[in-house]
Amino acid sequence: MAELKNTSNLRLTQIKDFLTMNKTATTLPWDPDCTKFPSRRELPSIPGAPEEAAWCWGENDYLGRLNLLTPSRVAAAGKEIRTGEIVPVNLPLTTPEAPAFGREPFRHEIKVLAENIAYDDIYHLNTQSGTQRGYAYKKGINYDPYEYYPISFEQLYLCGKDQGIDIRPQAQGGDIRIGDLLFIRSGWVEQYNLKSSEERNALALRPHALGKDDGQRYAGVSQEQRVLDWLHDCYFATVAGDAPAFEAWPSHEDYHLHEYILALWGMLLGEMLDLERLATKCRERGRWTFFFSSAPANVPGGVSSHVNGTAVF
Repeated sequence: MAELKNTSNLRLTQIKDFLTMNKTATTLPWDPDCTKFPSRRELPSIPGAPEEAAWCWGENDYLGRLNLLTPSRVAAAGKEIRTGEIVPVNLPLTTPEAPAFGREPFRHEIKVLAENIAYDDIYHLNTQSGTQRGYAYKKGINYDPYEYYPISFEQLYLCGKDQGIDIRPQAQGGDIRIGDLLFIRSGWVEQYNLKSSEERNALALRPHALGKDDGQRYAGVSQEQRVLDWLHDCYFATVAGDAPAFEAWPSHEDYHLHEYILALWGMLLGEMLDLERLATKCRERGRWTFFFSSAPANVPGGVSSHVNGTAVF
C-alpha cells in the first residue's frame, strides 16, 4: 500500500512539473539542474547516512551543495555584474593578530635565494585563522559582537525586507534562488578595527572549552529551528559571515549550526570575511545582491581554505 502511495505521489509530482515547467528532485542521486528540492521536513532517508543528511549528490560526491552552481546558474548570476566594480572581502593574512579558539597566528618569512636578485616568501598559517551591521544601528538594536548574541530569523527577515529582499526561498514565494550565496555582517570586523591591539588579543585569548560557559563568545546566527529550516530550504551553495563563528557562540542548544551546514548538508561555510567595504558599496549602490567569485586553495585532502573572495557589482 505504501509503495502504491509513493508511486501515486511521484506521478502527481511529474504532472505538476509538466504544468509548471519545473523539475523536482525525486530520486537519488539528485540532479543539480532540478528546479525544486525537498524541504528539510521532506528529506529522504539516505542508506548509511545520519538522520537529516542531505548529501544527495551521489555516493562518491565531495562537492556537496557546490553542485548547485551549475553552468546555467553561474551564467544567470553573471547578470548581477553591471558596473564592474570589484570589492575584495579578504582580511589581511596578519588579521586577526591573535586568532580565536587557540588557532595559530600567521607568520611570514622572506628567504634570500640570491642577495639583491631573488627572494621567496614563506608562509606559516592556519587556514582558519583568517578570512574563511548597518540595519541593527538603524533600528536601534544594540549588541556587542564580542559577546553571545543570537541573530534570529525574524531579525534577518526584517533586515532583508529593509533592503528590498524577501529572504525566503523562491519555492515559498521569496527572492532566494537555488545556489545563491548568503553573507551576514554582524559588525565583528568593525569592532575589531576599533579596538587596540591589547584589547583584541585579550578577547581572542579568552579561555575556550565547548559548552555554554565557553569564554569565547561572539554574536552570530541563532540556532533556532526556524533558522535551520530556512538555511536548508533556501539551498544556498555557501553561507558566510564576518565573525570567528558564523553562528552565535557558544551554542545554547545541544547542537551547532556547523554540524548541519557542513557535515549533514555539504554546504560551504565562510568566517571572518571583511564585509565592511562590501556593505559600504551596497549602500552606495542601493543594491544588496552581486556576483561573487572565490578561489580556495587547491589542497588534496584539505578541510579548509582561505576564501580568496571577490564581489563584483
